[in-house]
Amino acid sequence: MPATLSPDFSDKKTLEKYSSAYTLSDMEIFIFPELFYPLVLANIMSPEIWKWRNDPWFRDMHRKNFISKANRIKQYIIDNYIFNLDLETWGLTDKETELERFSDFFDTKLLKQSNALFGYEGDKYYFSIDIRRHFGLDKYKSSVIPYWKTETVEAMAAFRHREHYTTGAGECVSLAALYAAAMFIVGEVPLEKIFIMATPLHSQNFINEKEGLLTNNRRIMTKNMWFNGTSLSEKARRALENEKVIIVSHITGHIHTVYKRATIDRDAYDTFARKLTSFVKSPLTPAIFINFLRFKSEYKCLFQYHYLRAGTSHYITLEKLFEYEHSLKVSMNEETRGRLLAEVDSEEFQYDPVPGKIILNEVEAFIKRHSDSDLKVIETEFTESFPTRHTDCVRKMFADIREFIITEPRLPSADREFEPEIHPQISVTDSRDEIISKIRSLAGVSEMALLTLYVYRDMALTDWRPFVKAAIERNPVCHADLGGRNAEEIYSLINELTNESIYGPGRVAQPDEVWNFRRGDGTEKAFLMADALVFNDPGTEVKIFLEDDQAVVEYNCRHFRFATVKGLRKKITIRGKEYIIS
Repeated sequence: MPATLSPDFSDKKTLEKYSSAYTLSDMEIFIFPELFYPLVLANIMSPEIWKWRNDPWFRDMHRKNFISKANRIKQYIIDNYIFNLDLETWGLTDKETELERFSDFFDTKLLKQSNALFGYEGDKYYFSIDIRRHFGLDKYKSSVIPYWKTETVEAMAAFRHREHYTTGAGECVSLAALYAAAMFIVGEVPLEKIFIMATPLHSQNFINEKEGLLTNNRRIMTKNMWFNGTSLSEKARRALENEKVIIVSHITGHIHTVYKRATIDRDAYDTFARKLTSFVKSPLTPAIFINFLRFKSEYKCLFQYHYLRAGTSHYITLEKLFEYEHSLKVSMNEETRGRLLAEVDSEEFQYDPVPGKIILNEVEAFIKRHSDSDLKVIETEFTESFPTRHTDCVRKMFADIREFIITEPRLPSADREFEPEIHPQISVTDSRDEIISKIRSLAGVSEMALLTLYVYRDMALTDWRPFVKAAIERNPVCHADLGGRNAEEIYSLINELTNESIYGPGRVAQPDEVWNFRRGDGTEKAFLMADALVFNDPGTEVKIFLEDDQAVVEYNCRHFRFATVKGLRKKITIRGKEYIIS
């Protein structure tokens, strides 16, 4: 394998893609879907998640079933990471800059139609809200957009060093990649079963095991949970109900709603689409009907419940029963209904049926008899069996039931040119060292493997030009504090940062990460200083000399020295947007 793995960076698109491997903003992953799974693989190469295996919380994981493993991982993530979508975390850019950046090789009209930051407002749900206000962008001019960068597992863990944070953090793409890597390393789920889905406003995973499992930010969602009618499931359903799936990413490749070429294995994609469609669809059962009434509270008023208490008929409105359910945390579902009814005060019951209300017990029996019927047939026979003056309300109820039990995920069409690519063949029985070796040995023939090394920051095997380009052009966080200062002031402030990298040997943080987490090795501090100097004096020349145990920044005939333990030897010349590496 060559000492440095470097594609043809004379091609602008290629350079932008590999440079994006270091910043991984949402828009970059949208343009370059090839970057999505390399982030998962980079997290798998990292030692961070492998450490989880030694945590007592995961003791005897190999003895647990799939759902138990998933719940263990979920709770660990909930306890150790929060969701973060703060606008200032990774700084701001503007639409014009990003459109110009991609315009030579991407139809920017498609970008505006498919990405929330460029005007996309989703469908029925998102048209009802102001997208910029929803994200807190209304305080900026209309062209300003955030760099929502997807964090590596190291950057997620490093949030605990930020003021007001006590745990790690990450945005939805970061959490999806974290979950995928954790389910593989700790949950022992093969990567072939893990699919990442990106909509214009969200990212989540579908794990093709048993009936299926969705990971949604920090939480998980089983098929039963999808239909349980709770507020948590309502939020989890929102993306698939209201948005197109733009990207599906997998260990075999990806498929994108914009690009005609797909690299994902065709059979794997067909299986995924079939299983996901089944996951979000259910027949109407008595339990699902109760969950629906919980989900759509406006229809509770149609029903009452008949309860045989001490041999005597009692009746109670469904609104009242759901009030008890809410206060007692005992469900109206069949398994716990008896406990709920036992807690209801006797004064809440009536001895005669409530006039004008349909008896729920009879509806449940009706639904059981029609378990194999089409929903339209059920609606027709329901209307005949349960006459009511609220016919319009019943009609609307069945329209809402259809939406509740049948979600049609809008996936990228399979009408694509499927061109499989070489991808890493790694197993849950492989050690971390074996996985790293496989990915490195494949990097000369597999773009997925090669991009993984760039995302992982394997500086010994990768060309440094994309790293430097990203560091200087797309790391604006420090500019608010270091902008307008002279070199000596910048050097002094950077030297106050903790002399500790968030990455291990041979891997280097970007300036944003150093400034956000208030720590960095001398090599990383040198790039942070160069970023600030170039921002303050565009077009200037800055040189960085990495010489084993020291990193030296040369600027205006001055030399600024930082101690480093990265052990890297390079000379980097930054002249405007020209980057010379030797």
